[in-house]
Amino acid sequence: MNKGTAELWTDRLVLRRFRPEDAEELYKFFGRDPVMYEYSGWNPYATPEMAKETVRGFIEAYRDDHFYSWAIDREDSLVGTIGAYDYRDGGIKVGYSIDRACWGRGYATEALRKVLEYLTENEGISCVRAWCAPENAGSERVLEKAGMKLVNTEKNGIAAGDRIYDKLTFEYRRESETR
Repeated sequence: MNKGTAELWTDRLVLRRFRPEDAEELYKFFGRDPVMYEYSGWNPYATPEMAKETVRGFIEAYRDDHFYSWAIDREDSLVGTIGAYDYRDGGIKVGYSIDRACWGRGYATEALRKVLEYLTENEGISCVRAWCAPENAGSERVLEKAGMKLVNTEKNGIAAGDRIYDKLTFEYRRESETR
């Protein structure tokens, strides 16, 4: 039985549901920084209004037992986001963003490991996928360090703004399915 977005804890982080007051920080630290969406072309926080609407949509979607979206907190400060989407046939995709001021501290890897564990062991999702551009070396390292395996490279698979990138697809499977 799926529970959806449950509060998760790691040694340093709390992964929690979004609150309306998060919208301001999401706009300030994610929406205004083009580096934050350079490889995806997706910026749901581009304006204060878009950030509020995105957070409102997350909060409403928490009623869905297959909706997974977390704010990543470190000592009561929002340092990032992580979510899983497109649940289909026992599989789901995951994506994350960490405030650029917090890069290199291991927060993305720590949060992703916890989410992978939760989705596969608690929610019964058999396969979690993620993608990144090869130029996004930091994200590629996060996926690998979290235990995800590269399974496909798609030439020109990502269109982000006026740029085209190859698409690296990674997978993580439940422990019982990798033996």
